[in-house]
Amino acid sequence: MSNTVLALNSGSSSIKFGLFEIAAADPILLCKGQLDEHEAKPRLIVRSAAGEDLVETRRDASDAEDGHLFADVLAFVEDRFGERSLRAVGHRIVHGGPDYSGPVVLTDDLTAKLQALTPLAPLHQPRCLAPVRTLAALRPGLTQIACFDTAFHHGLAPPASRFAIPRRFEARGVRRYGFHGLSFEYVAGRLAEIAPELTARRIVIAHLGNGASLCALRNGRSVDTTMGLTPLDGLVMGTRCGTIDPGVLLYLQQHENMSVEEVQHLLYHESGLFGVSGTSADMRTLLASGEAAAREAVDLFVFRAAQGIAMMSTTLEGLDGLIFTGGIGEHAKEIRGAIGECLAWMGVRIDAAANDAARECISRGDGSVEVFVVPTNEELTIARHCARVLRAMATPGGRSVLSAFA
Repeated sequence: MSNTVLALNSGSSSIKFGLFEIAAADPILLCKGQLDEHEAKPRLIVRSAAGEDLVETRRDASDAEDGHLFADVLAFVEDRFGERSLRAVGHRIVHGGPDYSGPVVLTDDLTAKLQALTPLAPLHQPRCLAPVRTLAALRPGLTQIACFDTAFHHGLAPPASRFAIPRRFEARGVRRYGFHGLSFEYVAGRLAEIAPELTARRIVIAHLGNGASLCALRNGRSVDTTMGLTPLDGLVMGTRCGTIDPGVLLYLQQHENMSVEEVQHLLYHESGLFGVSGTSADMRTLLASGEAAAREAVDLFVFRAAQGIAMMSTTLEGLDGLIFTGGIGEHAKEIRGAIGECLAWMGVRIDAAANDAARECISRGDGSVEVFVVPTNEELTIARHCARVLRAMATPGGRSVLSAFA
């Protein structure tokens, strides 16, 4: 029986993927890679599980648009792992709306329903669904499974899930959903392995990257988060503004004569670190810059992250653990250190040497909050969900079991 799953993690500028063997109790990574579709010459990179370069190919932009890069991925898998033929492809789908609390097998009808959620994630939803259609055209019989970034927060309850607007809109699905769920799910599980004594305590996970959000955990479950109806809310991000006074949006439309489309582009593509610095959305570039505006962008990022952690701690009624993850959270020691300094009053004490070395635990012994750096692995989370769905499908009555996942 075929026993590999391809996990696709579609971002705003590239698609990361991992090929996993799912015959074992936990999926085993066979190879990993990235599709960079927006480069002048779109490319495919594949590496072994150990990081050894296996394949690098480039295509003309027109070829990438026609799905040739995905065809290249499938050809590589079939050529190198033919004896473990591909059983399914799992997709990170950013928004699942009010209806999906777990992974589901994709159909044409379901894909259309998810496409209709694009206004709630205009930067991400089309990017997540495009590979679904491309792969369906390339391999019509291949099982494809949606794994939702909103699912981990599906249990959010009022008041954390509610906006202070007329309740008729809540009945129509206008509520706080939260995102980065696949990352938070992985990190929560990893924390249970490295510090099981913290599992039942008050934890905040800080997923800091080009997209950034916080999650308040109690007993390993999400009870609050900084993103809301859309991935635009919450912390300062690479090009997204995060939380903003709604009056600013009214001002832009009424007095700057900006259209809805222009405001949307401004908030998603021209704001955040890029907007404040005026030069870059890349935290590495900003940290290396001597420009005052770059420093101010970094300071705002740190200020809002620390402010958000304090807010999550209010929901939790205290803080016992803080976990950094995501591209910035895992690699930017300066940001971790600065956030720690802002939260010293809460008992956060970061050990400078441990932080510089990006050790797993970076807190000092004289603090009341344990601080960790935990690399995330959304592709493994996708593979785990796919394995669960496929096992359910293979059991008698599996279709009815699957209904419990949605």
